[in-house]
Amino acid sequence: MDIQPPLIPLTPLPGNGLPDGLVATTVTAKDGRKLRAALAVPNSPKGTVVLVCGRGDFIERWFETIADFLRRGFAVATFDFRGQGGSERAYEDRSRDGIKSFSEYDDDFTSFMTQVVLPDCPPPFYAIGHSTGGLILLRALTKRTWFERAVLSAPLMGVDTGLWPLSLVRFMCALAPKAGLGRLFLPGQSKRPIAPQNFPGNNLTSDQRRYHQATTTLAKQPDLGLGAPTFSWLNAALHSLRQLNRVAKSTAFRAPILIVAAGRDRVVDNEATRRFCATAAGVSLAVIPEARHEILFERDSIREQFFAAFDAFTRA
Repeated sequence: MDIQPPLIPLTPLPGNGLPDGLVATTVTAKDGRKLRAALAVPNSPKGTVVLVCGRGDFIERWFETIADFLRRGFAVATFDFRGQGGSERAYEDRSRDGIKSFSEYDDDFTSFMTQVVLPDCPPPFYAIGHSTGGLILLRALTKRTWFERAVLSAPLMGVDTGLWPLSLVRFMCALAPKAGLGRLFLPGQSKRPIAPQNFPGNNLTSDQRRYHQATTTLAKQPDLGLGAPTFSWLNAALHSLRQLNRVAKSTAFRAPILIVAAGRDRVVDNEATRRFCATAAGVSLAVIPEARHEILFERDSIREQFFAAFDAFTRA
């Protein structure tokens, strides 16, 4: 493999060390955007786990999970989507995502697969898609035959809009980019990434140690962080969801899929997930009742349930 140093090196810290053999490289997307990727290939692996992470994620957050899959005997490959983590940003203000269409994410994923996974990682390939990464993975699975099986962790199948009617949110998100306001953050949202003082009452995880691993990494390397979604991003996400739901009714996915939902999710809409699973062929659903949105950053007892589901599904 031709290793090209990434824009931002991997940032291990005490308590969140670099997984064995993990190396970072650079992927060049179709439009020339530079993306940070990483892979670890142990001796005699039984296949490769491809991690497709969520909005605002960065590779360092996944060090523990990468190490877990390495111990299970898999090679692991992952990357940061454009506009987040150690990948190239659209704006000088790194807190804004700059996404106008999920086709940009599709191109990133394809570039990563063709430049890193397919040439340098051993098959069979198993995909893990978290949150927004789950939606992007589903988009790929309508066309691509890359994966033996796919497991989605709390995927973005619908947006929890709280007290705001979804029709109003759709209208606002469609109007804002046309009015030149697409770069603005959604009302009441912050340009700051997750911060230590926000742990009480957070929607992501009940595990304080894992929450603070992320905030400690951001304190050490703030350029990895990303603020709240912009109007343009949410408009693109809502459009992508409408597209996927239309396609899923008439098109079979190219691999068996297991969705693992978080019972206490307040980020994505679990009812939308249930409706999707009821209509899409080849999709199974499991729910971890006590989990918040970020299942793999939850406390040990919850993570163990996810890995048990993964092990059973991939052995089936």
